[in-house]
Amino acid sequence: MIITGKRALVLGAARGIGLAVARTLANQDVRLILPWFDWPESVAALYKEFGNGQDGHLLMRTDLRQADEVAALISAIDERFGGLEIVVNNIERGGMPILHGGYDREANREQWLLEMDTTLRSKWLVFDQALPLLRRSEAATVVNVSSIAGIVGRSGPAGLLFSDGYAAANRGVRSLTETWARIGAPSIRVNEIMLGLIDSRHGPGTKGWDLLSEEQRRDLLHHTLLRRTGTPEEVAQAVLFLIRDADFLTGSVLRLDGGYVAGGERAALMPEGAL
Repeated sequence: MIITGKRALVLGAARGIGLAVARTLANQDVRLILPWFDWPESVAALYKEFGNGQDGHLLMRTDLRQADEVAALISAIDERFGGLEIVVNNIERGGMPILHGGYDREANREQWLLEMDTTLRSKWLVFDQALPLLRRSEAATVVNVSSIAGIVGRSGPAGLLFSDGYAAANRGVRSLTETWARIGAPSIRVNEIMLGLIDSRHGPGTKGWDLLSEEQRRDLLHHTLLRRTGTPEEVAQAVLFLIRDADFLTGSVLRLDGGYVAGGERAALMPEGAL
């Protein structure tokens, strides 16, 4: 897919992975739509980098959990750009057990709903509202960003980082990816990038990571075959691949986890045999 001059809606661009994706696409001369909601200091930096009006980007305050605000965002995209080819569905609310504790705590009364509403339902709202614009293009693509929490849940070392609601919501993303690929075919490709431990997201740079003991962090890295966490820039390059280079890929999941899911057990040496 030739992406120069195309229009891309990138969620979560105020920081971390979303920001890395926005920068990567901007370097490909893609026009960006960057909704934001919280993180005021990060938003100020986002406006400084993308909001000067010189490169044709659009920044807009939007609560992506609210259907009317998502509709207003899509309407603004239509009015400003007249269409849309790319959606990077990077929105989540991850409750880390090491940080938040259990759902029975008074402070967590709304946590389960926040995890479901943000990680799962907001993705659906964005796709549902953006679909008419995507259909106008000869070729369009959607990338859903999810987590290996949907596979491992609270098992193993990562159980300290993935809450039940967050894990369940991320398993639901897989169903959405497959359904949307069927809905969008043949002109709209829909794929998913499933992330492991990434810096700024369940890795270094998060409050949860800082609360882990040295032994707990070591266990997480030992369980990861590559023995390290990933970076937002590595995620952005994988997203770029799905958007620009994977023209025959749809309804699929690219797992970018450094081998965490495959880790833990080691492959046994081949025995000599008895014959």
